[in-house]
Amino acid sequence: METHLDVEMDRLRQRLLLMASHAEMAVAQASQALTQRDEELAMRVWENDRIIDHLEVDTDEMIIQQLTKAPLATDLRLVTVAIKISKNLERIGDEATKIAKRAIDLCREAPVKIKLDLPQMTRLTLGMLKASLDAFGNQNPAAARAVIPDDRKVDLLNKKIHQALALQMAKHPDTINRCLHLMVVSKSLERIADHATNIAEDVVYLCEARDIRHTGAKWPEAT
Repeated sequence: METHLDVEMDRLRQRLLLMASHAEMAVAQASQALTQRDEELAMRVWENDRIIDHLEVDTDEMIIQQLTKAPLATDLRLVTVAIKISKNLERIGDEATKIAKRAIDLCREAPVKIKLDLPQMTRLTLGMLKASLDAFGNQNPAAARAVIPDDRKVDLLNKKIHQALALQMAKHPDTINRCLHLMVVSKSLERIADHATNIAEDVVYLCEARDIRHTGAKWPEAT
């Protein structure tokens, strides 16, 4: 029979998943606004960041309430993980807002004529975020582990994009302001990938009671 605590824990999971859906949507819409030069969509992302902030506050209140009920070890892991995932989701929302703000600025200037791997970086980052959140929703540690190696790929793309933009600014000083906006976008995507990795590591801890941060255990086992 489902206990009152079970119901409360399920409510906590659902609240996190709701917050996750808003954070994922914010990143996707901010990236779309940048690509399509859609200032109205970028403004909507900026304005909707308050929803994620309110959800974080509500989630924190739920977590505090659960901690006062002396949950069992398995439930305590969920509460602990919820604290961390909530913070990561709030920061993902902040990074999406940064991308939206830069999209607004870039919409008001001519496009920079430079080929960047930004679309590839965006796809990879969004894929990591979706996969880590799905792994949490399904409590799938193997899927969570599969997310983690992609963080290195995003780091390399960020470095490559920054190098290309630095060269562009050196050759064409009139593009410096626009290139700096694009650098911020790239860095925000890299940070979102970091947060997605953090969530994936938290899923493994939740499911296996193993802290895989800073260890070789985070990588998928060879088949």
